[in-house]
Amino acid sequence: MPADLNVFGNLMDITPQERKTTLSLASVYAFRMLGLFMILPIFSVVAHRYAGANSLLIGWALGIYGLTQAILQIPFGMASDRIGRKPVIVFGLLLFLIGSVIAALSHTIDGVILGRALQGAGAVGSTLTALLADNVRDEHRLKAMSVIGMTIGLSFVTAIIVGPILNSVIGLSGIFWLIALLALIGIAVVLFAVPTAQQHVLHRDSEPVLGQFRKMLKHPELLRLDFGIFAMHAILTALFIAVPILLVHTAGISEKHQWVLYLPVLILAFIAMVPFIIIAEAKRKMKPVFVGAIVVLTLSVCGLWKFYHSAWAIGVVLFFFFTAFTLLEASLPSLVAKIAPAGGKGTAMGIYSSSQFLGIFVGGAVGGWLFNHYGLNKGLLFCAILGCIWFLLAITMKKPQHLSSKILHLAKVDNVKALHTKLIAIPGVAEAMVSPEEHLAYLKVDKKILAEKDLEQFKL
Repeated sequence: MPADLNVFGNLMDITPQERKTTLSLASVYAFRMLGLFMILPIFSVVAHRYAGANSLLIGWALGIYGLTQAILQIPFGMASDRIGRKPVIVFGLLLFLIGSVIAALSHTIDGVILGRALQGAGAVGSTLTALLADNVRDEHRLKAMSVIGMTIGLSFVTAIIVGPILNSVIGLSGIFWLIALLALIGIAVVLFAVPTAQQHVLHRDSEPVLGQFRKMLKHPELLRLDFGIFAMHAILTALFIAVPILLVHTAGISEKHQWVLYLPVLILAFIAMVPFIIIAEAKRKMKPVFVGAIVVLTLSVCGLWKFYHSAWAIGVVLFFFFTAFTLLEASLPSLVAKIAPAGGKGTAMGIYSSSQFLGIFVGGAVGGWLFNHYGLNKGLLFCAILGCIWFLLAITMKKPQHLSSKILHLAKVDNVKALHTKLIAIPGVAEAMVSPEEHLAYLKVDKKILAEKDLEQFKL
């Protein structure tokens, strides 16, 4: 979820076509995220009814989605540069649909694992971002991405709340059928609602660039953030193997009534998170707020280890967990954008996103194995260890500069080196990368001191 909480109001500033693109692609993102998270709060309880199921295989079923996403997301994005955005997105959504149908029809846990793997193979996140960049002007792209980020966050909250309700009405197989229907609607939205771009170009601020991977993978600050999103989603997935079972067997809340706990917890957590986002961004206290949230996340896991015998105790622990989680989920992409070198944000975000999905896989696979062989305590210990490692990496990171990305359309590029020197000399410009073939300059700027008028001489 983004730091800008007025994102939908910002859409009034853009053209009707850009608004249509943003809202239609946001709906496709929402359908996919509902498919990922809707089963999370009930799967570990309900999946034991499948033939051959145990905690190990249930963890694999939860996590395998992340593995195929992590492997295929960047290749899908690069393929879309060659064969077009919409064909790749439709193909990915078809895989997502087929996987959902296989999971819905399955009576064994192995069938569900196969279905979930195919769901994840529809890895079109980076391609959706590229299609958005094709249709939305550079100066309005951040607003559009903020809307999509907010939509993803709302989808997560909605999925956690409605998952248990839907399970009580239509069952787990019915949820998979619903996810398949959402995928079908998503395909229709892409084909008939999303405007077709005039041309597909490489967007360095939105897409991975093959030649930049080595540089990004050697960047120590970005690697800290990549580990952070990996650890956070590994903890989330592992935790949701344990929490639904705890609520049923120790707190006495059946799976169909668990939404009664999740609803107030998630709403209160979102409200509690907002002031810290404002402090981090407006007061430029990003590092202390960020590190503090990691501490709260880790301590909440430890709290669940000790206080899991009543619904009230679990609810309080989950409140602190989700307050920290939503705060970190909003802060991490912002930090990646601030730290990534000029012209490298797309590649940095691609690696970051793959790390997130890899965390889902590891959390499901390792968490399931630990819960299956060693019980609750060892699974929670795994989560706590990940949190401690993340804390040590975060506490040693450099204080991030409050920089924003800016794209400058250049009138002409005669001498790249000379132009770079002139751009860097402008007050407020911290970094510049000139791309002569695109006639663009990618800048990292401090908006508080940027002299916008000094950039006018270079604009197209």
